[in-house]
Amino acid sequence: MKRTFLSKAPEVFPQVLEPWIKGAPLYDSSCSREARVYYIEKEDGLFLKSAPLGDLEREALLNAYFHSLGLGAEVLLYQREEGRDYLLTRRVPGEDCTHLMYREQPKKLCDTTATLLRKLHETPAPDCPVPDRNASYRQTVEESFGGAHYEADLFKGLWEFASYEEAEQAAREGFSEMRTDALIHGDYCLPNIILKDWKLSGYIDVGNGGLGDRHIDILWGIWTLKYNLKTTRYTERFMDAYGRDLVEPEKLRCLAAMEMIGG
Repeated sequence: MKRTFLSKAPEVFPQVLEPWIKGAPLYDSSCSREARVYYIEKEDGLFLKSAPLGDLEREALLNAYFHSLGLGAEVLLYQREEGRDYLLTRRVPGEDCTHLMYREQPKKLCDTTATLLRKLHETPAPDCPVPDRNASYRQTVEESFGGAHYEADLFKGLWEFASYEEAEQAAREGFSEMRTDALIHGDYCLPNIILKDWKLSGYIDVGNGGLGDRHIDILWGIWTLKYNLKTTRYTERFMDAYGRDLVEPEKLRCLAAMEMIGG
């Protein structure tokens, strides 16, 4: 995870955050335009996320929930102020799965992330604060029908469609097949899986999680290996390690179409 030292804070933070920030080295650890992420070198490390108003509410809830299950970062503060959301969490010990120590053993990395995902999906979650992630997921896709956000090459080499129309047909067919059958991460990619000596330390960026269809995570688990390892060599191995008994290839194809459309 990149960290760029900041000689001064690039934005004005709420007063309530001052005890956590004052006197501590500050680093930019952002990886998207939508949210800014700062690493605060204090205690064992803190992360502060800043985003437009309302964007972090669900993430704060799910972070706290994953932490209660022993699967995520401790939430120290969620604050809404001056048109912004602020989420402060403790650092999850270890390194994310893009670290060289993990990427240089790709077979082990594939097997580890697949088996951890199966374990996550088997975690009982009756009191999850997001009981139907599929509903908002489907809404996002439906609002994007028409092709304005269509990314034809998003899953190149994995799942491809001859035209936008073909992708939309697959997406529509897939809606009726979605099941709320597991606690999902929602963005199961290597940077969001923190390991310590090859054992799970916790998950981060769980704002797209909740109770939903396990194939959403399986899809991204396959994609992230292709994206980060620059090969499709581990696609079949990932599904084998996860367990073919619960993988529906046609559903993965339909979900790929939804992601390509939903943006």
